[in-house]
Amino acid sequence: MDNLLLIDKPPGFTSHDAVNVIRKHFQTKKVGHAGTLDPFATGLLLIGVGSTTKQLGALSGLPKTYEATARLGATSTTFDPEGDVTINAECKELNTEVIERVFDQFRKGYEQKAPIYSAKKIKGKKLYEMARRGEATEEDRPSKFVEITKLKIITFNPGHKTQDAGSPSLPSLKFRVTCGSGTYIRSLADDIGHALGCGAYLTALRRTEIGPYRIEKAIPLEKFR
Repeated sequence: MDNLLLIDKPPGFTSHDAVNVIRKHFQTKKVGHAGTLDPFATGLLLIGVGSTTKQLGALSGLPKTYEATARLGATSTTFDPEGDVTINAECKELNTEVIERVFDQFRKGYEQKAPIYSAKKIKGKKLYEMARRGEATEEDRPSKFVEITKLKIITFNPGHKTQDAGSPSLPSLKFRVTCGSGTYIRSLADDIGHALGCGAYLTALRRTEIGPYRIEKAIPLEKFR
């Protein structure tokens, strides 16, 4: 009953949903997780059962590695595919050299604002609840310095223009980032988009590492259902 489980969370599940699956499987309420993943995100989730729940606080503070895919030339109200998307502009003269120069602005860390649709609390109220009621503004987004120890391009697709009335395909960027605890990859993608001058939002996010723990050792959540 006392286990630290490495779970591969599928899309569409909250971290709390994953905890509930494990609670039902082991028939115990003493279950918790370290490091929240957004519902659209997939990948490594550490779940403690029994006495290992005492370790979760320390595990939450470990550095994390993600593989993220961003759509360029557009923005989302939530910085991910669950928000309202706006097509902004063509990404002119965009290439890997330009992206590398922008990445240099974020390598070694930067002052990051939390997404307006996040669970951060302002005067006791969750920010996303305030945003849904139209009560939150950009000024309400709390900021903190976040550590970015690695930031690397995996692939860049420049997209293409169509010759007919159809919509052009927008550029996409897949990158790997290793960061400190409390970093919002959604915000990082949005900030990269602003620095590039054309906007960006995440379309996919997968966590592959938490400290020494690797996704290759993780068990699909479906195995416990």
